[in-house]
Amino acid sequence: MTNKTLKIACMLLGMCTSVSAQESWGLQDCIDYALKNNIQIQKNRINEEKGDVALWNRKGALFPSLSFSTNQNMGYRPFTQVMSIVQGDQVTRTSSNVTYQGSYGLNASVTLWNGGINYKNIKEQALQNEITKLQTEQSELSIQEQIAQLYVQIMYTKEALKVNEELLKTAQAQYDRGVEMQKQGQMAKADVVQLEAQLSSAKYDIANSQAQLENFKRQLKSVLELDINSDFNIKGDIPTDEKVLAVIPSKLDAYNRALESRPEIKGAELGIDAANMQLDIAKRAHYPTVRASASLGSNHSSGSQNNWGTQMKSNLSVSAGVTVSVPIFDNRQIASNIRNAKLNQVNSQLDLKDKKTALSNTIEQYWINANSNQQSYLAAKARVKSQEASYELLNEQFQNGLKSTVDVLQGRDNVINAEQSMLQSKYTTLLNIQLLKFYTGEQIDL
Repeated sequence: MTNKTLKIACMLLGMCTSVSAQESWGLQDCIDYALKNNIQIQKNRINEEKGDVALWNRKGALFPSLSFSTNQNMGYRPFTQVMSIVQGDQVTRTSSNVTYQGSYGLNASVTLWNGGINYKNIKEQALQNEITKLQTEQSELSIQEQIAQLYVQIMYTKEALKVNEELLKTAQAQYDRGVEMQKQGQMAKADVVQLEAQLSSAKYDIANSQAQLENFKRQLKSVLELDINSDFNIKGDIPTDEKVLAVIPSKLDAYNRALESRPEIKGAELGIDAANMQLDIAKRAHYPTVRASASLGSNHSSGSQNNWGTQMKSNLSVSAGVTVSVPIFDNRQIASNIRNAKLNQVNSQLDLKDKKTALSNTIEQYWINANSNQQSYLAAKARVKSQEASYELLNEQFQNGLKSTVDVLQGRDNVINAEQSMLQSKYTTLLNIQLLKFYTGEQIDL
C-alpha cells in the first residue's frame, strides 16, 4: 500500500469514527459499552484474576520445595602461627594467617500430611473464586439496571419536553390573540398580563425540562465512564401500548425464578459452603503435620592439603529425614480460629437470609409499581383525551371572546397535569415491568 493510499484510508477511518461518535446511543449500545468500560466492573475482573493467582499459589503447596545455599568465609589472624580449621567432620591445620572456607547445600522438603489442610485450602479458594465471579456478574446486572432507569428517565423527559413545546406554541398564540383583542378594546390589560404570565410559565417549563434532560444524560454518562468532552445523546422509539399494557408476571413466580438466577443469591449460598470449609480447615489444625526433608552438601577449606575438587568429593554428604509436629499448646490460636470460623458460618447464613429478603422486597416493589401505574396509565389516557377536547373548545371560545382568561388558563393547567400524569405512569409502568422480567433472567427490552 502506498503512502498516499494509506493517508486516504486513515482519513476515511477518521471520518467514520467521527460520524460514529456523533451517533445517538440505543439502550443496548449503552449496556454493551458500560460492560466493557465501567471501572467497577474492570476492578471486579482484576479481582477474579487475583483469585486465580491465589488458587495457583495454594496448589503449589502440594509440591516439594527446593533451595540452594552457599556460604563463603575468609578469615585473617595476624598473630596465629598454626591454626586448626574445623569444616564439617574434618579438622585441618594450617600455618597461614589468611584462611578461606566454602560450603554448598541443596535442600528439599515436602509436606506429606497436615490433616488435609492443603487440599481443603484449594477447595476453599476455588469457592471464593466462584463467589468473586458472581460478584462481577452482580455488578454487571446492577449497571444494566441503573442504565435502564436513567434511559427511561431520559426518554420520559424528552417526551415531556415535546408536550411543553406544544403548550408553549398554544400559550404564544393565546398571548398574541390577547394583545390583538386589547388593541381592539375587547380584553382588559389585566387579562393580557395573565396570558403573558402563562407564556412565561410555559417557557420556564421548557427550560426546566431541558435542565432535567441534561442532568439525566450526565448521570448516564457517568455510569458509562464518558467524560465532559463526549457528545452524548440517546435514541429510542416511543413505547407502544402493547409494551406498557403487557401481562405483568406473578410476583411469586418472579421471586422463585429470581432465586434460581440472581448472582447475589448464588454467591450467598456459596458463602455458606466456604464458611463450612473454613471451619473444617480450622479444626484440622489439631492434627499432626508430617514433613519429609533431604539435603545434599559439601565444603572445602584452604587449610587442606587436597585441592578443591578432591575436598568437594570427599566432603560430600547426603541426609534425609522425617519430621512429625504435634500441636499441644499454641496459646489458644487454634481454638480462637475455630470460634471465629463458627461465627463466620452463622454470619454467612444470615447474609443469605438478608439477600433473600432484599430480593423479595425488590421484586414485590417492582410488581406493585407495575400494577398500580398500569392502571393509572389507562385512567390517564382517558383523562388526557377528555381534557384535550375540553381545552380545544375553551380555546376556540376564548378566540371568539366567549370565555375568560381564567377559564383558558385553568383548561391549560388541566391538560398539562393530565399529559404529565399519563407520561409518568406510562414510562414508570414500562420500566417496572421490564425490571421485573430482568430479575427473572430476561433481557431488558424498552
